[in-house]
Amino acid sequence: MLALNQATEEFWTIPPTEILSRLESSSQGLSAAEARRRLSQYGSNLLTPKKRSDTLTLLISQFKSPIILILLFATGLSFFLHDHVNALIILAIVLGSGLLGFWQERGAANAVEKLLAIVQIKATALRDGVTTKVPLQEIVPGDVVLVSAGDVIPGDCLVIESKALYVDEATLTGETYPVGKSVEVTDAEAPLAQRKNVLWMGTHVVSGSSTAVVVHTGKQTEFGKVSERLELRPEETEFERGVGRFGYFLMEVTLMLVIAIFAVNVYLHKPVLDSFLFSLALAVGLTPQLLPAIISINLAHGAKDMAREKVIVKRLASIENFGSMNVLCSDKTGTLTEGVVRLDSALNVDAELSEKVLRYAYINAFYETGFVNPIDEAVRAYREFDMSDYRKLDEVPYDFVRKRLSILVASGGQRFMVTKGALRNVLEVCSSAQAADGEVVAIASVQERIEKHFEEFSGKGCRTLGIAYRDLGSESSITPDHENNMTFLGFLVLFDPLKSDIVETIGLLRRLGVSLKIITGDNRLVAANLGRQIGLTNPQVLTGPDLRRMSTEALVNKIGDVDILAEVEPNQKERIILALRKSGNVVGYMGDGINDASALHAADVSISVDSAADVAKEAADIVLLEKDLRVLVQGVSSGRTTFANTLKYVFMATSANFGNMFSMAGASLFLPFLPLLPKQILLTNLMTDFPEMAIATDSVDSELVEQPRRWDIKFIRKFMLAFGLLSSIFDYLTFGCLLWVLHATVDQFRTGWFVESVVSASLIVLVIRSRKPFFTSRPGKYLLIATLLVVVITLLLPTSPIAGLLDFQPLPFSFLLILAVIVVVYILSAELVKKFFYARVKF
Repeated sequence: MLALNQATEEFWTIPPTEILSRLESSSQGLSAAEARRRLSQYGSNLLTPKKRSDTLTLLISQFKSPIILILLFATGLSFFLHDHVNALIILAIVLGSGLLGFWQERGAANAVEKLLAIVQIKATALRDGVTTKVPLQEIVPGDVVLVSAGDVIPGDCLVIESKALYVDEATLTGETYPVGKSVEVTDAEAPLAQRKNVLWMGTHVVSGSSTAVVVHTGKQTEFGKVSERLELRPEETEFERGVGRFGYFLMEVTLMLVIAIFAVNVYLHKPVLDSFLFSLALAVGLTPQLLPAIISINLAHGAKDMAREKVIVKRLASIENFGSMNVLCSDKTGTLTEGVVRLDSALNVDAELSEKVLRYAYINAFYETGFVNPIDEAVRAYREFDMSDYRKLDEVPYDFVRKRLSILVASGGQRFMVTKGALRNVLEVCSSAQAADGEVVAIASVQERIEKHFEEFSGKGCRTLGIAYRDLGSESSITPDHENNMTFLGFLVLFDPLKSDIVETIGLLRRLGVSLKIITGDNRLVAANLGRQIGLTNPQVLTGPDLRRMSTEALVNKIGDVDILAEVEPNQKERIILALRKSGNVVGYMGDGINDASALHAADVSISVDSAADVAKEAADIVLLEKDLRVLVQGVSSGRTTFANTLKYVFMATSANFGNMFSMAGASLFLPFLPLLPKQILLTNLMTDFPEMAIATDSVDSELVEQPRRWDIKFIRKFMLAFGLLSSIFDYLTFGCLLWVLHATVDQFRTGWFVESVVSASLIVLVIRSRKPFFTSRPGKYLLIATLLVVVITLLLPTSPIAGLLDFQPLPFSFLLILAVIVVVYILSAELVKKFFYARVKF
């Protein structure tokens, strides 16, 4: 094979047969073996490298913190100064902490990868001459692919065959309207937007179908070249931004404190290396270095829980926004209704049953070749007609601007066009109407009657389409321009019943603090009828025409009071989502159609279903395996549980741990010795972090799930001050008892302080994990076991064989008794502080 770029340069100027030859492919596609070889040669069809880290990279990432690297350097310095035992202990503790994080994150990454495989987007390719579903990233140059409405284009392709194909290229060219595609070669100088025989990666099919050969994949595509010049990163979620701000805040405090402590200890003539290691160990204790791992573990655990509820999370960070969501925008078909559209009747201008209207509707639906839609299926299922006397000549596919579908057929010596679509869109191209007796009259004479019938049908909650026709003489092809001077024939009346449990489900969402806003293309009367059926006594309806007349500011002020948005154009959905976000809401959007992609991108939480069009599923953060709001209710609860458990680690890191390290830093200034040795500080940090690995499995109080919650840095600062100050008070009480009541030696002081610090920091998690008294809110089994295990190990360490290596000393019973009293009083005091804190500070 020639070098790919050279062989396919300006491929839009080359006929399909020649490009197939240059790619050493054929109209039957590649063999499976050749496709595997090319995948190895050209790499995965991805714009950015796969984010899943290999084992070694993930392991190394556990030690990339600057503080950890400096600590490892200092450990090496200890080896150089022949302090081998202490150096080995510190090294072992640092490695143990890193391995613990690696083990958890590795498990989380594997779990998430398995979940993503469930909703993997696939392309239809010819392999060994057989149509095969192939994961998008495994498409290679030379693959022959088949695309139809809703499909994502899997690479830069040359069209081999095209049938009424229209592609949305807005993501690449900015072109507003779908672009028609054909097989004709294009001039070499034609700009990208005018290369009609090329399908570009990153675009999607709006209507029609095509067979095409893939020429470029991944970064070699036009979209890939653009992505190399741009930073294609998903927008950070609110929680991610909050974590970042909080991390910087703690790092600033830590840096200032560590520098000050090191300087003062050196000034007081304490050993320089010990003072340096002590300062670094304090930094490790102060820095919530396990926060990224804890977040990953919590999100992965949450994703697994949600998967059990048939909710697949594609982007883990969206779980936090899912829990914060307070507005859900959804269509009605298949979500609020059964999604199985049924034809009620085919009626003439006088609203009487009409055989001709039904037959013409069947002709239109029978020959339609665009995207599969339930309306055409309903027409075909209602009654079959013999099509042997009809021959299809041409088609103008449905699009979301015209809202019409036209079919040109020949029957005997007559050629006529049948058009079906939204009633008003059909009426606007009609100049006449056929009355019940067959007489053709001016449309103006029956316009009022048609509108009256339309309102009657809509008021009953039925969707109404129009049917029209036009005799085209000897024409053998049609374009949208032929849709004029048509004769209106009658109505198609369709209905889609509500789901049996939808009213109860909407009530559950409302109790979770999530308001539902219905966005539909149906007219306001149908939409209002639906609103009343689902329990809205006086639904506020805003229509698409109303939206066009409103300024953005007016829409932002109005949108909160609106329940239903009817007669909405596809390009208005994004504006609605953005207005809701600007008014202070966390917005979820649920869509599964070709025209939902922009709204999905605009939402805080984008939700689709596994049966959705590829373009919608690709844009979604979350994919439902069933199109059912009840599934979503369970997902919201799981998302909030994950959010709550993540915050528990933040609360722990900003209260007990922060208080302990702050107290130790202060004590080092007036004690003639270091309150804890560096290795003891690191061990304290490791042991207090260990139970937190089980936080993902912890139970969550119902009140934390009942309402959406958002990251609040101010609240966390207040929490840190309240509980960190309480922790420091009891720390200094412990120092006083050890020094002036128990008259502890240096080793006894360090041992006693270690025991009290680890036990209190471990047990306090059981207090701050809930707003309720700790004895009324049962923690998760694994969190409780891990906490008690750490307490037991801490009490046994001073009497263990390795106590000497850690410079611990067995404590007399009187020491343990007084320390136990301090811990108990601390726990009870924390309960009182918690009660007063939550009474005054809202979150």
